[in-house]
Amino acid sequence: MLKLPPVSQCSELRHSIEKDYSSLCDKQPIGRLLFREFCDTQHDLKGCIEFLDAVAEYEVAADENRRSCGLQIFDTFFGAEPAAPLPEIPSRVLRECRLRLKQSPGKDVFEECTRIVHNYLSGEPFEEYQESPCFSRFLQWKWLERQPVTKNTFRHYRVLGKGGFGEVSLSYTYETKDSLCLVLTIMNGGDLKFHIHNMGNPGFDEQRAIFYAAELSCGLEDLQRERIVYRDLKPENILLDDRDCSTTLNGDLPYFFIWLPVDGLARSARSTLPSTLSGAGDTRPTRAHPDLRPGFSHGDPGRGDHPRKSGDRRLHGKFKEKVKREEVDRRVRKDTEQYSEKFSEDAKSVCQMLLTKNPKQRLGSKAGAVEVKAHPVFKDINFKRLEANILDPPFCPDPHAIYCKDVVDIEQFSTVRGVYLDTADDTFYSQFATGCVSIPWQNEMIESGCFKDINEDEPEENMVLNVEEKMYHPVPKPKRGFFYRLFRRGGCISGGPSEKEELPTSL
Repeated sequence: MLKLPPVSQCSELRHSIEKDYSSLCDKQPIGRLLFREFCDTQHDLKGCIEFLDAVAEYEVAADENRRSCGLQIFDTFFGAEPAAPLPEIPSRVLRECRLRLKQSPGKDVFEECTRIVHNYLSGEPFEEYQESPCFSRFLQWKWLERQPVTKNTFRHYRVLGKGGFGEVSLSYTYETKDSLCLVLTIMNGGDLKFHIHNMGNPGFDEQRAIFYAAELSCGLEDLQRERIVYRDLKPENILLDDRDCSTTLNGDLPYFFIWLPVDGLARSARSTLPSTLSGAGDTRPTRAHPDLRPGFSHGDPGRGDHPRKSGDRRLHGKFKEKVKREEVDRRVRKDTEQYSEKFSEDAKSVCQMLLTKNPKQRLGSKAGAVEVKAHPVFKDINFKRLEANILDPPFCPDPHAIYCKDVVDIEQFSTVRGVYLDTADDTFYSQFATGCVSIPWQNEMIESGCFKDINEDEPEENMVLNVEEKMYHPVPKPKRGFFYRLFRRGGCISGGPSEKEELPTSL
């Protein structure tokens, strides 16, 4: 059964974890809930959380309701009798906010106010939180999250009645004697390639293609904010959930991290996993170039938008046309894509700007995703509501339908034989398998009800830590592996299992 450890068992973690407010209290779902639980115990801190929640609702409000929503925030928190005390916000900032609300209520009207509130919370309140029982409970969950994953781990969830594990977003890794196992979250809507070519006439109507392109722009922006360049963006790697919202999957994990070649053409040459991970193959994982922008990479939304709209792949040839790799490279470098009458002027424009041969002139190469989102083709997309998963998608998958090829058309899995691993390989791979991925794991604990069930069953006295146990006892730092040094230097360690903290000693 899933069970939290005694708080005393988390004393090493208490001192080794990086005290970063944004990571511990905002980005990590369980940390966010427990920090809010702590703030609820103090009137002034509770007011700060209520203000941040009100601003979050304002940002995703429909355009026609945004002004009234913003004015209500002013009346509630900055009126003659404010509902709750807030940190001192300069009157100049408040005047500018009110003026912008009356003239043009944009999504970022309260951006400066929220920054001031977060700065306040990251100071003394954050220090008090670290001494509270809520932080001790968070450390218990972090200890549980860091435990090695095995095939037996999933029995715990099924005993609690929370089972059901499928595909497609990586949440766990574990190894058996014969295999490395990747546990992925399920996506029932199928992939876009199947929808484009197997559901009615090839291609989508324009509004549906624009919706998917907008979602992909947001996804690429998130990845590149973490200095990750997605190299294998194509319709078959874009998968739909039950609501028709898309996500991306790359089964070739090492190809996530690249330097952009000088010629601007990102290649995904295949090589075996051992040689790729050890740097012996033609393509190897590296940190992304600091100048990369959404318009720069092979993960360009324009490369996926063209076939979604037309159902054709002009640079690769017509569907199922056999084209050699060299010919595809030549077409990408030299040929100009063709557009059918299905394309509106805006749709044609955004594809042309994203597929410009000169990467310095490509849409998104200067201002990043902001430049892409500002294109007229997205004029009807409210990106804040899209990112909050509030916008209704143009297509809703049938829960009783199966959106994939017939089982006889799907290639069978195969095991490569004749590969022998020595001690050096075992050491290298031990640094690669990191167990749970923090944010997906914590979300699963919350959404499945495990977080609530276990917190209710655990007595409150288990959250209290005596003074001696809070004292610092030096512990040897764990040995860092190749991937830790590489990603840390490149700034990529923020969404992994440690989430800006020290990695567990067991890794």
